[in-house]
Amino acid sequence: MILHFYFARRFAMSFLLLALVLFSLVALVDLVDQTRSFSDRGVNFGRIIGLTLLKTPETVNEILPLIIILATIALFVSLARSSELVATRAAGRSALRALVAPSVVALIIGGLAVSTLNPIVAATSKRYSELSESYRTGGASSLSISDEGLWLRQGGAQGQTVISAWRSNADASILYDVTFLSYAPDDGPIRRVAAESAALAEGGWVLRNVKLWPLQVGVNSEANAEAHDEFFIPSTLTLERIRESFGRPSSISIWELPEFIAQLDQAGFSSRQHRVWFQSELARPLFLMSMVLVASAFTMRHTRFGGTGISVLAAVLLGFGLYFIRSFAQILGENGQIPIYLAAWTPPVAAVLLALGLLLHAEDG
Repeated sequence: MILHFYFARRFAMSFLLLALVLFSLVALVDLVDQTRSFSDRGVNFGRIIGLTLLKTPETVNEILPLIIILATIALFVSLARSSELVATRAAGRSALRALVAPSVVALIIGGLAVSTLNPIVAATSKRYSELSESYRTGGASSLSISDEGLWLRQGGAQGQTVISAWRSNADASILYDVTFLSYAPDDGPIRRVAAESAALAEGGWVLRNVKLWPLQVGVNSEANAEAHDEFFIPSTLTLERIRESFGRPSSISIWELPEFIAQLDQAGFSSRQHRVWFQSELARPLFLMSMVLVASAFTMRHTRFGGTGISVLAAVLLGFGLYFIRSFAQILGENGQIPIYLAAWTPPVAAVLLALGLLLHAEDG
């Protein structure tokens, strides 16, 4: 048990050190990128640092498997160089038993990443999207989905417009039973528009079967209402920006994702992408554990045999390959080409079995 705690402590220290180093490196690179993007838009350096701190957790969360691989390599290379692995084997402990503690730590890290880091990343990435959009356009666009339908907000120099609809097609390019409520800059509502449908076209919304009410003070709204078979409302929104508003599962906390998926289904949207993401997040601890097993399969032998650099390179490349396969499987699952559970759980399970096979071949083969 003491030896397990020793390996666990060494692995956790390696992980924390590498996470801190990579966090600093990612933040520095992103700071340069944010400065290049926003310095010519009048955004001061303090706000740029704020954007960087909001963006960095998402990047670190994405490279978490790489951090696990590097931490495992650092652990077992140092143990091999100090001959501690040789002493462990001489004491009668097999290589698989030496991997119990690092694997458990990886599972714990994966559990914390899903339960704690995921909500943090969701909040920071959503805030980053809102701030960066406001700095670029001077207004914000956002979409929310609830039991009352969907709500969309578009902004610009002419003011804000709140859009509500009972339902839409799968990508929100056509809204049904829709209402547009326009607000003047720094003032109250100025116009209400109700339509049977609204289709997003080039440069704005094309409304069908429309009724328009002016909302200025002192004006009889109903008496001055206008009816149109077709009406055009300018907008800076695009399908890509709408999809980004509701189509990025990473911007939603995993604790809120099941309810959001139910609301997507109720509003008429496709929730397959979010379902795949949800299952992939649940499978993440297992995938991180597989990274430990993969990296250890190449780095547990003694350094006197040589080829340490090649083994480290092979471990990193195999880890990248498994990460690519996992991402590719998620894409297939999102496109409906393979079942959701198969897309989310097959890559980590296959990675664990592959690593165990390599370990058994190296130790007992």
